[in-house]
Amino acid sequence: MVKRIAVDRCCGVIVDYQDFFLSQLEARSRYRLQANTLNFARLLNYLQIPMIATMERPVDIKGAVPDDIKHHLGSSGKVFEKDFFDLTKEKPIRAHLKRLKKTQAIVAGCETDVCVLQSCLGLLELGFEVFAVEELLFSSARDVDATLMRLRSEGVTMLSYKTLFFELTEAVTGGPHAEKMIAAFGEFPDDLPEEAVA
Repeated sequence: MVKRIAVDRCCGVIVDYQDFFLSQLEARSRYRLQANTLNFARLLNYLQIPMIATMERPVDIKGAVPDDIKHHLGSSGKVFEKDFFDLTKEKPIRAHLKRLKKTQAIVAGCETDVCVLQSCLGLLELGFEVFAVEELLFSSARDVDATLMRLRSEGVTMLSYKTLFFELTEAVTGGPHAEKMIAAFGEFPDDLPEEAVA
């Protein structure tokens, strides 16, 4: 069965995007991840796609969701604290995801081989089609090839930010013209790039 992301069927999931994890990146990689995650949140917010963001406890040590990301979660966005690697093991998160009545999850965050992996597996177990955006994943481990292989083998669809951008915007416009999208969501932000910051 072909999997296509549908704006009205998907939600965004940002896993443990916290200073504790971000501080392990060298400066240029951190800048790229921050810029791309912000653009991801802005894109989904523009399209009124509901989002959740998680924070691994203890938050006073690991940090809160940055204000710029929190701002773009939108009115329907929620931030949750969690104790488990797999966000779906938290009852409030599971209940919120159920209330959203979505069938697809687009995942970004930290760390690829721990919380992102376990959360993707949990989302699959809940029946979601799971899509993970490659430029928006981070791990302190140098090599996550085995994790990416496992994600794919379990049914997670890996895609680039550019692929996500065009799949979402074409799904809304129904083609190359933007009239439907503008009518539904307002003027598209001129400064929102169609490709990830390299």
